[in-house]
Amino acid sequence: MTKLFGTDGIRGIANKYPMTSEMAVKIGRAIASFFKNTENPKIIIGKDTRISGDMIENALVSGICSMGVDVYLAGIIPTPGIAYLTPEIGANAGIVISASHNPYYDNGIKVFGNKGLKLSDNMESEIEKLILDETIETICQEIQDTGRVSIINNSGNKYSDFLKKCFPENIDLKGLKIVVDCSNGATYDIAPGLLADMGAEVQTLFVNPDGKNINNNCGSQHPEILSKKVIETKSDIGLAYDGDGDRLIVVDEKGDIASGDQILAVYANYLKKINKLKNNIVVSTIMSNMGLGVSLKKLGIKHAMSNVGDRYVLEQMLINDAIIGGEDSGHIIFLDEQTTGDGILAGLKLIEIITHETKPLSELLKIMTVFPQELVNVEVNSKPDINSVPEIVDAIKNAENKLGENGRILVRYSGTQSLCRVMVEGPTIKETKTICNKIADIIKECIG
Repeated sequence: MTKLFGTDGIRGIANKYPMTSEMAVKIGRAIASFFKNTENPKIIIGKDTRISGDMIENALVSGICSMGVDVYLAGIIPTPGIAYLTPEIGANAGIVISASHNPYYDNGIKVFGNKGLKLSDNMESEIEKLILDETIETICQEIQDTGRVSIINNSGNKYSDFLKKCFPENIDLKGLKIVVDCSNGATYDIAPGLLADMGAEVQTLFVNPDGKNINNNCGSQHPEILSKKVIETKSDIGLAYDGDGDRLIVVDEKGDIASGDQILAVYANYLKKINKLKNNIVVSTIMSNMGLGVSLKKLGIKHAMSNVGDRYVLEQMLINDAIIGGEDSGHIIFLDEQTTGDGILAGLKLIEIITHETKPLSELLKIMTVFPQELVNVEVNSKPDINSVPEIVDAIKNAENKLGENGRILVRYSGTQSLCRVMVEGPTIKETKTICNKIADIIKECIG
């Protein structure tokens, strides 16, 4: 049977295995059983704005309560809000129902431990065994006192108050013009409200979720409309989140789109400048643009790399005792304040730098030169080991020989979708695109 947990929890099309209500009951029972290690155990659940969120939430609640564990419902809230609230309310675990940046018809379940940390591979494997273990149904039948359900009415306010505390009190946002694109997702209410409360002049995009429009040509995956709005309104910065609010992509005052790597370089430079870059190290992933490594080297900052996924970034941060790490996709972790990627927090940190440095974002972004990069996602029917397919291996080797030291190639499967990602960096846009498309075409022929 295919492994249930991917790089960010369990995902699939809603109402199809493994995202059926029947499976959600089993998943709820397994999570409750795994974390039922204290007196009066409780689990907090949050979700994004997908139409299938209610179905999965109710099924999870049923499974958890059948194991004698209480449930606290936080409602629609960004993923990092659950990471914060889990230890804050003393929960044994936190669950988020979301498929992040995926289309509305997908959904997923990701889990945090009692300290707000995503689970290790070993913990997920143990939970997976429990999900597939039929005896768990027999165990729950022996439980006399089922769990109760409580609603947390002010979960968004609690998370918002936490974010405010992460921002310097002496910085006033009055006069700062910000455009926010909330992707019709979990940040739709919290992000604009928070920034307005802090004194900024806020323009909003995609803040009317209807269950089906989450991530639909908007948010961190599609910041083009945000870019136009920033130029049109002569704003200082544009902030684009994904569906569950754990990513941030930024637009500067000129309408130019900045990636997670560029944002990471700006943070690193600032923290080093004010002597707050712990251990003088930054963590990014193997998918990071080569320009980030070059920039950090020039700044005299050490650079550690992890596998793709913000939990693997966190793993490397803990190993290297780093306080900042992230992904080019926009997951940025500030370990002094948060345990996971937090789009709203990342935006606040960037605003802090802009106001402190009294420089436009476009100037700050010059700290990093982006290497031409092409990324193609190829839909695949299976995921054999790349090295076991001779045609693909030959295509990669030929391309690597052509690029030499002037670029790099990375071919990997998505951990959450039936995709093979081909990423090529090189000296020119034209050459990079040609090489990337050639490899992608061969992958399509072999396993597409």
